[in-house]
Amino acid sequence: MPTPDSLPRISRRVSIQWMLSATAALTTRGAPLLAADPIISAKGYGPDPSMVKIYQPGDVWPLTLTEPQRRTTTTLCDLIIPADVASPSASAVGVPDFIDEWISSPYPAQAGDRNTILYGLEWIDRESQHRFQKPFADLTLDQQTALCDTIASLKPEPALQQVANFFKRFRDLTAGGYYTTPEGAKAIGYVGNLPSATFDGPPIEALKHVGLA
Repeated sequence: MPTPDSLPRISRRVSIQWMLSATAALTTRGAPLLAADPIISAKGYGPDPSMVKIYQPGDVWPLTLTEPQRRTTTTLCDLIIPADVASPSASAVGVPDFIDEWISSPYPAQAGDRNTILYGLEWIDRESQHRFQKPFADLTLDQQTALCDTIASLKPEPALQQVANFFKRFRDLTAGGYYTTPEGAKAIGYVGNLPSATFDGPPIEALKHVGLA
């Protein structure tokens, strides 16, 4: 299992580009938590961010996740999208950095997610300690899966509704971030707007219709 220290960090410029690309697909969220969102005093990058500048940590806004939270995030991301023979894991393409950037940004679309994700990360490590006397990142795969099965239900127990909202949103962020990357797009067979090598021009009927044949 990779750890945050063993994974390459993506640059702030890449993560901000990535966040902008994923925003449209990730605007829908579940019911918000009852607690108030933590106050973020940082300013955003404005309506016209520079995508060629090399941003350093803190240049745009401070990141949120502590190292223990990053370990939990990395582990949970890879539980949701593990590596297989054809594709890398979520953490291998930088999804934990994407999630950290997302919940740290001072915009309304992400404000509710910050509280949801921080609440859920705290819950899952606390529950892990309660059940197994270890942090979530140190559990076996079977133990991690068993814990997540508790909160992955579409109809959770009322006492687990808040953390079930967390898991659903975390899963959406993981998938939304992963499939925005070139590796993720390749994993689902997305080709995009590429020219066809077999295109021989418009059909003769179309050319005749516009007076070009």
